[in-house]
Amino acid sequence: MRMPIGKGLALLFSFILIFGIVLAGCAPAPGANQAGMDTPKKPGSINYPIKLKDQAGNLVTIEKQPQRIVSLIPSNTEIAYALNLGKQMVGVTANDDYPAEAKKLPKVGDWKINVEKVVELKPDLVLANTANGKETIDQLKKLGLKVLVLDAQSIRDVYKSIDLVGDATNRAWEADQLVARMEKAKRDVFTKVARVSREKPVKVFVEISPDLFTAGGDTFMNELVTVAGGKNVAVDVKGWPQVSAEQVVKWNPDVIISTHGGEQEILERKGWSSIPAVKNKRVYSIDPNLTNRPGPRIVQGIEQIAAVLYPEQFGGKK
Repeated sequence: MRMPIGKGLALLFSFILIFGIVLAGCAPAPGANQAGMDTPKKPGSINYPIKLKDQAGNLVTIEKQPQRIVSLIPSNTEIAYALNLGKQMVGVTANDDYPAEAKKLPKVGDWKINVEKVVELKPDLVLANTANGKETIDQLKKLGLKVLVLDAQSIRDVYKSIDLVGDATNRAWEADQLVARMEKAKRDVFTKVARVSREKPVKVFVEISPDLFTAGGDTFMNELVTVAGGKNVAVDVKGWPQVSAEQVVKWNPDVIISTHGGEQEILERKGWSSIPAVKNKRVYSIDPNLTNRPGPRIVQGIEQIAAVLYPEQFGGKK
């Protein structure tokens, strides 16, 4: 679960948190049409104790409604706040910058978790991610902490993460409502671009770092581009490979999306003047926090991508 580390260390690391994909396309959201339909949920309807299987396959028993929650990754924090759990949050990492309230909470590390600090905060629920590492997660469990591990590798998995946190914290109804809103927003984007993307799909090169790392066809980022109506030029490669400048020229993308900024540097890159994206100045930076955090704002990331691929559909110009 590692990408080669180049100049864009922080950006590259943040992307490995979500790589992998099982294309969801426009399949129904679990909370909106499947998981939530068998037994309709109501506010505060969870009866404790409750047994849950987390996204790492662990069976977790929650004895009572959690009142002190620590999150070990930004996406988990965003999910918690979106489910109105702000008052229950007692600790986050230094990377957690959304919402603004989260920045005021005690910090339990950055990419490396300070286990002792987590214990000091006396949480009755720790929201972890597989990216935190098995050693850290096992250590927290051995110290008697209740750990729920999330691992979203697709949009559909993001919905499952939200449902899981909702079930664990007595916010199941809120989770269903959130997933339904996200699915509607995703479908709205799809509807806007469906016709034009079928007629003339935009070829996209996603630049993850200045070292020319990109997103292959089996990645989360590829799914976002696909749902937004784009055609990832690197769809036939896997993972997050580093490619050559010559390969990008051969791919001949219509649009270049950068998650690290540097539009001008890309436009002035030697040997790229013949690429349509460069020639037509269709090089765009997008907010990486909307595309590399598998949480509630992922649909904003899809809309952001779609808006640069098909600006006329969103009231803009090329």
